[in-house]
Amino acid sequence: MSRRPVRRRRRTRGRIDPLLLGGVALVAVSLFLALVSWLAAHPWVVLLGLLVAAAVGALWLHRRQEAARGERVRAQSLRYAVDHLDGLHHTQFEYAVRDLMRRDGCVDAQQVGGRGDNGADVKATDPFGRRWVIQCKHRKAGWAGSAVGTPDLQVLNGTGRQIHGGDVLVILTNGRFSRPALVFATSQRLHLVDRHLLAQWAAGSVPLWELLRAVPPPRRPTALS
Repeated sequence: MSRRPVRRRRRTRGRIDPLLLGGVALVAVSLFLALVSWLAAHPWVVLLGLLVAAAVGALWLHRRQEAARGERVRAQSLRYAVDHLDGLHHTQFEYAVRDLMRRDGCVDAQQVGGRGDNGADVKATDPFGRRWVIQCKHRKAGWAGSAVGTPDLQVLNGTGRQIHGGDVLVILTNGRFSRPALVFATSQRLHLVDRHLLAQWAAGSVPLWELLRAVPPPRRPTALS
C-alpha cells in the first residue's frame, strides 16, 4: 500500500496580518483626530508652540550672526610672521595664503592646490570683482632655498587666464625668484611676491592689491563689492 506524499504547509513568516495592520491604522487616525479636536478646543497651545518656535529660531539666528561677526573680527586681525610660514607644510602654507586673502575681503577665497590643480593653489575674488589665481611655492629654507624659476611661471602663465579665468596671476613664495623669472614675469604681466613682500603682507593689514604694481582696474561691481 503506497503512502500519499505529505503536503507541507507554507510558512508565512514575515507577513503582516491585514486585520492587524488595519487596526493599527485605525488607532493612529483616531489619535490624530483626537489631537486635532483637543487643539481646536485649546488654541492657546498652538499659539504658545508658535511663539516658542519663533523664539528658538531667533536665538539660533542671533548666535549664527554673532559667530559670523566673530569670525570676521578674527580674520581682520590675522597676522603671520614669515618665520612661522617657513615651518609650515606646503599645504598649510597654501591655507595660510587663503586665510590672508579672506582677511583682505575675498570672502570666497579657496585653497585648490593638489594633483591636477593646473598651476593654481589659491583662487579668490577681491571686493572689486577681480579674479585672483595664486600659485604658492614654499621653501623650507626660506630665502636660502632654491630660487623659483621660469618653468614654474610658465605653468601659471599658460593656465591662469585660459583655464582659471584669472585677472591677477600671482606667484608667491617665502623664498626668492631667479633673475630670468623676474624678466619673464614682467613680459607676461605676472605678479611676483617674494619673501620680503610676503613678510610685509602677512604681518601687516594692507591688502595684497595695494602692495603690487600694475594690478588690473576693478571690474564692474559684484556681490562682493
